[in-house]
Amino acid sequence: MTSTIDPTAAASNSVNDKLNSSRNRLADSEQTFLSLLTTQLKNQDPLSPLDSNQFTAQIVQMTGVEQQLMTNDLLKMLVGMSDGGLAGSVNLIGKSVTAESDQASIADGAASWAYDLDRNATSVKYEILNSASSTVWSRTDASVAGGEHTLDWDGVTSAGQQLPDGGPYTLKITATGSGGETINASGHVSGVVTGVETIDGETVVSVGKLKIPVSSITGVASTS
Repeated sequence: MTSTIDPTAAASNSVNDKLNSSRNRLADSEQTFLSLLTTQLKNQDPLSPLDSNQFTAQIVQMTGVEQQLMTNDLLKMLVGMSDGGLAGSVNLIGKSVTAESDQASIADGAASWAYDLDRNATSVKYEILNSASSTVWSRTDASVAGGEHTLDWDGVTSAGQQLPDGGPYTLKITATGSGGETINASGHVSGVVTGVETIDGETVVSVGKLKIPVSSITGVASTS
């Protein structure tokens, strides 16, 4: 886990940025078009008036672009609903799930993370970040074997301060091989789903104090 960026969230943000940029350009173009149209109408030659059909065609074209952007928004909403939505995800409540995540919360004075290393590493640096993305604790281990591991943390910062229960806290792992190359590390979390909700258009489940996107869930098991 050499980066704490969620690829799914990054892709979603990229789409949103492009749509917002398109809307802004459309709004600017629409204002410019209306200004030019008004100027042309004010200054047209009474003996040779401008062709109204051209104006109509341009307005129709501008409206078509605006409608296409609205369609894109609706399609994005439908895609989000196809991921399960609230109705489709309610049946996860009470189930044990495993999800890709690099976050954990302090409970009863401790927190833990599970992660996988693609292969053996000669150096692994662990950094725990708070909600402000500031490092509150760090450690570097040598010669960590590839495979599944667990990092347990007692909630005490590098400065010796015991943090209260809560979070979430993010684990950032930087693993390197004998040649200095980066080794991939992926984190995951397991727990029982206690609730489902929609946040910023995305369906998430509650596992302990964590909010986990449904799209990050990799496994579901019955607790009975």
